[in-house]
Amino acid sequence: MTTATVPRVTSLHVFCAVLLAAVLARPLITDALSAPVLQTAATVFVAVCVQALPFLVFGVLLSGVIAAFVSPAVLRRALPARPAAAVPVAGAAALVLPGCECASVPVARRLIGQGVPDAAALTFLLAAPAINPVVLVATAVAFPGEPRMVLARFLGSLATACALGWLWQRFGKAEWIADRARRAVPTTSGGGRWAVLAETARHDLVSAGGFLVLGACAAAVLSVLVPPEWMDALAGQVLLAVVVMAVLAVVLALCSEADAFVAASLSMLPLLPRLVFLVVGPAVDVKLIALQAGTFGRAFAVRFAPATFVVAVLCAVGSGLAVLP
Repeated sequence: MTTATVPRVTSLHVFCAVLLAAVLARPLITDALSAPVLQTAATVFVAVCVQALPFLVFGVLLSGVIAAFVSPAVLRRALPARPAAAVPVAGAAALVLPGCECASVPVARRLIGQGVPDAAALTFLLAAPAINPVVLVATAVAFPGEPRMVLARFLGSLATACALGWLWQRFGKAEWIADRARRAVPTTSGGGRWAVLAETARHDLVSAGGFLVLGACAAAVLSVLVPPEWMDALAGQVLLAVVVMAVLAVVLALCSEADAFVAASLSMLPLLPRLVFLVVGPAVDVKLIALQAGTFGRAFAVRFAPATFVVAVLCAVGSGLAVLP
């Protein structure tokens, strides 16, 4: 006697059901979207996504190429023997070996596993997603009338990475990093490099694309739901605006290839708070804290994340006051 097989509901069934419901409810959806407020929000959302998507795709492809074909041993051989001198070199290496936030954490772990000084590896972790050419070009496109914004972001992010590297060299302790992070990671064999490229690009695109949509939604909501007088008041309180934008960068956890377009959409705020948003975001956010805790241990994350937040805010404000009008 055979038992009847219970049909299993899959994601395809759910998608078809949602699609059918959307078709049946199309008149109601059309009427709702005709509201001026929703049209404005939709315009902001689409504009942010369309502008940022090419840079996001190029960035994750470049990250995949580096993960597949560039060994961290290249950077290890190029670093000076003295840790203090290796910190700025590791920061500058981000211009040659860029990567997104998600990719920089495992790369830093591999560097530590290969014997690179902790301070230099952590400097590269912070600099790679913040000052690479894709991010700088995206910032220039997002702020076409403010070329100094690119320079201010570069200086603030590089200063953050180097300052944290030197602070870790001076005050950091080896036991704060979990032993598992110090084990050497086997290198990828030549036959699997294209698979690594595809998997890395796919993972980063799905992850970063979701955060891009979240950031575009946040920009759209802020553009229509926050009263203009609130933004005017925030724009008049630069110190408060700096704190708000720094916290927003941590919570939104945007990809560094796309965050400039979200910051540019908040045109009601001065440039300095938006610069803080761009410097803090690639250095410390909720997803990075989770990744760092899982990779290097909780003892590392509870010390490194708060220190990074404070240093990033200070470096962003310093570079903004020195460069921006």
